[in-house]
Amino acid sequence: MLSEHLLAEMGRLAAQGDLPLHRQLYEALRRAVLDGKLGAGDRLPSSRDLAHDLDLSRNTVVAALGQLTVEGYLVSHVGSGTYVHEHVPQPGVRPRAGQAAPDARLSRRGEALAHQHRARDLEIQPFTPGVADFSAFPIALWQRLQNKHWRSAQPEMLDYNDSGGHGPLRRAVADYLRVFRSVRLDADQVLITSGTQQSLELCAHLLADNGDTVWLEDPAYWGAVKAFTATGLAIHPVPVDDEGMAPSAADEAHPPRLIYVTPSHQYPTGAVMSLARRQQLLACAARCQAWVLEDDYDSEFRFSGPPISSLEGLDTEGRVLYMGTFSKMLYPGLKLGYLVVPKALVAAFKGAHYDLNRPGQMPLQAALAEFIEMGHFASALRRARQTYAERRQKLVDALAPVLHSGQGRIHGAAQGLHLCLRLPACADDRALAQQAAQRGLTVRPLSAYCLQRQDLRGLAIGYGYAAPALIDRYGRQLAELVAQGLGRG
Repeated sequence: MLSEHLLAEMGRLAAQGDLPLHRQLYEALRRAVLDGKLGAGDRLPSSRDLAHDLDLSRNTVVAALGQLTVEGYLVSHVGSGTYVHEHVPQPGVRPRAGQAAPDARLSRRGEALAHQHRARDLEIQPFTPGVADFSAFPIALWQRLQNKHWRSAQPEMLDYNDSGGHGPLRRAVADYLRVFRSVRLDADQVLITSGTQQSLELCAHLLADNGDTVWLEDPAYWGAVKAFTATGLAIHPVPVDDEGMAPSAADEAHPPRLIYVTPSHQYPTGAVMSLARRQQLLACAARCQAWVLEDDYDSEFRFSGPPISSLEGLDTEGRVLYMGTFSKMLYPGLKLGYLVVPKALVAAFKGAHYDLNRPGQMPLQAALAEFIEMGHFASALRRARQTYAERRQKLVDALAPVLHSGQGRIHGAAQGLHLCLRLPACADDRALAQQAAQRGLTVRPLSAYCLQRQDLRGLAIGYGYAAPALIDRYGRQLAELVAQGLGRG
């Protein structure tokens, strides 16, 4: 029975931490959909019946159902009820009797994609790196905006879009980047994509051929590794130090076609690329005739010091393509990002984006444009900065015993949604991460992000998706675990 399964799952979640009831129900229903206990097209009980069966307030149930509807797991039909969306992932189907099973061998590329840095290992738990807290997202306001644009949508708004995205949204993005990130652009250079992954794949398809070399930061963001592996590029790791990517003459012996960097807040080390290093990288790109892909990862969340201008703002030769996403500020299931391309590439990128990806979602883009124009995005950003700054400080305070003992040092705490606790080279950071997982915490070993180098040990610790009370509790547990793991507990 669904209610019994949900109660059991909510009980498990409650035992792991202080998630509010609507989040417990949201997570339980979401897992039921992903595990196939609720199949595509299944009708859910009414909110009133669910509230009665689970002994919850109806507002709690409505909040959970509303979040799942916004994220695309559920669909609501007026007068009919709420159903599991027909396009949610379904468990595998077995062959019929007498039917031969297909050859399950993967290509070499498929093997690499299936076994490198699996996203499902990053379940949302306290300290998961790179995850924002989207529980405070104004769902009711967002639903009103979406309903408004659905009601007024013209036929062309329901078709594919070949202009790079909804005009008002592209203008809003251009205005924001011009003022806050020092990106030099006009709205025509902005393409609305489904997020950073699609932006990376589009750049790889249009700017490089199969087997071309891409320089990646080492340690590297796993999503970039996946994107470039999928597009057949040869990955050349370039070490990262405290000033960001540090290419040497030896690296230039492997001239790149593409250079992927996260200069504002390197993932996962947290390093901020210095001005001298930015200029060095642009000069290197010019010598190699390479394109620079600037992923401005969580640049919105800087807690001390002046904002760091974009790498694109220093580019005088039109070699930098700049990308970002709304997922960290709003909610992951929104699946909207942006790519800024040099003027000489605009026509080619718009055409290829249309042919390869068939972009659409114009009513959704229109709702987001109005959300930004009405000032809600700026307000949400201010609140998020304050919230994450508080959580960051609580995490630093909780880790104080490790820091004061000299066992670890923190990198990247001035910005972003995670910090990097660097540990001695003798530390077994993978074992520490496994021990943390046994306590219900998700941290990532720094060594797991390394492509070639073997000298880094540490933990990437997120504070975005963790309430302050949980940070106090689990931060102390993590500090104790690290001390014990290093033999000084």
